[in-house]
Amino acid sequence: MVTEPIPDRPDTKIAVLLRDDLLTWQRLNVCAFVVSGLATSRPHLVGEPYLDADGNEYLPMFRQPVLVFEGSKETLSAAHGRALSRGLRLSVFTADLFATGNDTDNRAAVRAVPAATLDLVGLAVHGPRNAVDKVCKGTRMHP
Repeated sequence: MVTEPIPDRPDTKIAVLLRDDLLTWQRLNVCAFVVSGLATSRPHLVGEPYLDADGNEYLPMFRQPVLVFEGSKETLSAAHGRALSRGLRLSVFTADLFATGNDTDNRAAVRAVPAATLDLVGLAVHGPRNAVDKVCKGTRMHP
């Protein structure tokens, strides 16, 4: 896959927002799931495969940093609303997904709840820097 070069400081941002009351394993799990949504829906964000000096090939990764933030349940809900109102595509992870065991049940669990009442524990968003900054308002960098 050949991708176009991106500037040293892209005009877009990738942000992950995690709820601040999650256990460590939950934070890591949620982060991994929500960034996978961005990688699959935004192929231009993914660079070229990596090679080591012995010629072993490794999978490509995002071409720009992923910033991870945390906030309260209410902060994530507000961020979700701001992302939707700005027309930004995002991936979400709700508390219900900790109890499901497969992708079909995950999608059904999200589909069963109106957007305004999703019990969000994480989300990932990509978009113009200023729009993502506004979505992340009220969050803090993850420690």
